[in-house]
Amino acid sequence: MAQSLSFLLALSLLALVPLCFCDKTLGGYLYPQFYDHSCPRATEIVKSVVAKAVAREARMAASLLRLHFHDCFVQGCDASILLDSSKNIITEKRSVPNQNSARGFEVIDEIKSALEKECPNRVSCADILALAARDSTVLSGGPNWEVPLGRRDSKGASLSGSNNNIPAPNNTFQTVLTKFKRQKLNIVDLVALSGSHTIGNARCTSFRQRLYNQSGNGLADFTLDQSYAAQLRTRCPRSGGDQTLFFLDFVSPTKFDNSYFKNLLASKGLLNSDEILITKSEVTKQLVQQYAENTELFFEQFAKSMVKMGNISPLTGSRGEIRKRCRKINSINQNA
Repeated sequence: MAQSLSFLLALSLLALVPLCFCDKTLGGYLYPQFYDHSCPRATEIVKSVVAKAVAREARMAASLLRLHFHDCFVQGCDASILLDSSKNIITEKRSVPNQNSARGFEVIDEIKSALEKECPNRVSCADILALAARDSTVLSGGPNWEVPLGRRDSKGASLSGSNNNIPAPNNTFQTVLTKFKRQKLNIVDLVALSGSHTIGNARCTSFRQRLYNQSGNGLADFTLDQSYAAQLRTRCPRSGGDQTLFFLDFVSPTKFDNSYFKNLLASKGLLNSDEILITKSEVTKQLVQQYAENTELFFEQFAKSMVKMGNISPLTGSRGEIRKRCRKINSINQNA
C-alpha cells in the first residue's frame, strides 16, 4: 500500500508546473498579471459575462470548458477553434469532434465585445477561452486557480489537426494517452482532466456502440453496468436519435465534483474513453480511486493540469495577433 501511494505521489509531482511559463526564444511568457495595466478589469468582465451565461443555462459551463480543451489540443491554445471559414481558412468547427457539438461561441463573442469597449486591441481570444474555462469550473462548484495570461491569437486554423489530435470517445486507451503525450501532458493529467466530465452532456452517437455492438460482435460492452445500459437504451436506440443528449455524470450533472470518478468505479461511465480509465490501466485505475475518495486531491490536480494544458504552445511576443473579432483574423484581405 505504501509503495502504491508513493508511486501515485511521484506521478502527481510530474504534473506540477509553475505559473510562469518562459519562452526564452522570443522573450514572451504567460503570467496572471498580464493585463493588470493594459486592461485592469479584463478578468472581472470575463467572469461577469460567463456568470450570466451559466445562470441562463447551466450546461454552458461545460461547453466553455470544452472549447478551451478543444482549442489547446490543436496547434496550441491560440483560439483557432473560434475562427469561421473564410477565403483562406477552413474552420475547425466542421471537424468530427466539433461539428454539432462545440458550442458557446456566442458567449465568447459577448465577452470579446465587452472587452473591446473597455480596452480595444488588448485581450486575446485565446486568453478569453482560458479565463472562461476557469470561471465555468468555479461557477459549477469546482476549484479555482490563477490563469497565466498573455497568449495571442492564431491567424489560421487546422481542420486536420482538430480531426486527428482531439481524443475521441471511442479511442483506445493507448490512443488517448498518446494524444495527451503529444501535448506534453502525462497520465496524471489525462485522468484529472477527464474529471471535467463531471459536468456536461454527450450525444447518443458518442456511446451507442457500447449499448449494441462494442466489439463488432453484436454484443453490448460487458464493462458497462447492465441496468445503466438498459436505461440508456430507452433513449438511445440502435438507429436514430443521434443528437439526443445524456448527462456525462448522471448523479450531479451540473455540479463540478468527484461523482464522475465514483460512477466509473460503479461501471457507470458513459463514454468508452471514460470507462477505459479503470479497465485498461492499473495506474489510471488507482488515480480514479484516489480522486473518488478525495475531492480535494482531485480539485488540486485538476487545477494544476488545467494550467499545464493552458500552456500548450501559446503564441507570445510578436507571433499571432490580438483579434478584434474572435471569429475572424484581422487582415483586411481575409474576406468572409
